[in-house]
Amino acid sequence: MAAPAVARAPQATRDPAQASTRRIVAATVAGNAIEFYDFTTYAFFAVLIGKTFFPSTSPFMSLLMSVAVFGVGFVTRPLGGVLIGAFADRAGRKPAMLLTIALIVVGTLGLAITPSYASIGIAAPILVVLCRLIQGLALGGEVGPSTSYLIEVAPPGKRGLYGSWQLASQGLAALAAGLIGVTLTLVLTEAQMLAWGWRIPFLLGSVLIFVAIYMRRHMPESLDIDKAASQGRSSSSRLRNHWRAVVLGILVVIGGTVSTYVAMYMTSYAITTLKLSSTIGMMATITFGLLTLLGALAGGWLSDRYGRKPVILWPRIALLVLTYPAFMLLINHTSLGTLALATVVLASLTAMSGAPSIVAIPELFPSHIRALGLSVVYAVGVAIFGGSTQFVVTWLIETMQNPAAPAFYVIITSLATILGVLLIPETGQDKALAD
Repeated sequence: MAAPAVARAPQATRDPAQASTRRIVAATVAGNAIEFYDFTTYAFFAVLIGKTFFPSTSPFMSLLMSVAVFGVGFVTRPLGGVLIGAFADRAGRKPAMLLTIALIVVGTLGLAITPSYASIGIAAPILVVLCRLIQGLALGGEVGPSTSYLIEVAPPGKRGLYGSWQLASQGLAALAAGLIGVTLTLVLTEAQMLAWGWRIPFLLGSVLIFVAIYMRRHMPESLDIDKAASQGRSSSSRLRNHWRAVVLGILVVIGGTVSTYVAMYMTSYAITTLKLSSTIGMMATITFGLLTLLGALAGGWLSDRYGRKPVILWPRIALLVLTYPAFMLLINHTSLGTLALATVVLASLTAMSGAPSIVAIPELFPSHIRALGLSVVYAVGVAIFGGSTQFVVTWLIETMQNPAAPAFYVIITSLATILGVLLIPETGQDKALAD
């Protein structure tokens, strides 16, 4: 009776390559997409959430408070990155990914059922803040383990393509959120959307999470846990030996983070600054999601053929040059077409550059600190810049009285990313992972 047990163990825990590749990727991507769907849906309904939980005589202040609380969700990302990233390097990628998805259930469901400010007063925004903090903790801990898992199970020569599903799944999440948002704005009245319609996407996401949990429970493990345990020393002390990779990694993610969240802000931008309808504004979300999905996969595939650095660098330079003209075209010729075009420029170039970025960073670290290394880099970079982007651009537009202000922020942060890319080593073209 012992023989079958011995035969099954390697398949379950030591040899993920023997499992169905499609199932492995699907389980990882589904969970990641649903988590990001729940987190980013807030951004797309920021105007309605602001009116529900942060009422004000000034629509600008209501929106500003709403996007500020969107930023609160980034505060706990570094904590989630450190705690869950270290856990993933010690106990395995699979248990860490199950933990993050359980946390996102709590945060998302809590946000969906929190009564309005009119019903319970100051308790409403406090509960919203707590839910965003839990969501941020989950997302901070998700990226490191899931991306490490994808590149560890990838066949030779395909780490870029496999790892690009991390960012592609975020595009898939935005696409789903946009389609649901457009459908709701077409079916429901503005009063219904404000009263309860905006809660539907969060409730739907909460239900779908349980599907992702089921899928992840049957994933094989990609980390050699015995070897990780034998390394000794704490993960944080080992990570200090790779401080240069951490610093350069943060520089690399800054530009992608800002341009991603500026692109995500286009829905609120279209509604509040350009005075377009909610339905047209939501079309920016659909465009962003679709182009992020396609651009990320293209960037990952190209980076396997030509290396990580050139595929990170050239789309970022193109974004540096094209962002301001795209915004000026949109401002001077406001329409659904120009809104879609500006979003295409932001989303496609950001995704094409961002996908190899998020693959190259974990490739800089050995397996026993890979999840923690990426988690810290991504969570810190995104916490500082992603969490503040929508607040900053909302403030810049109002104080500068210039609707093109978001373009300036993208340009400045792109320069930091270009510097980081020039300094990191090449890790692609089928170079072996650090061990």
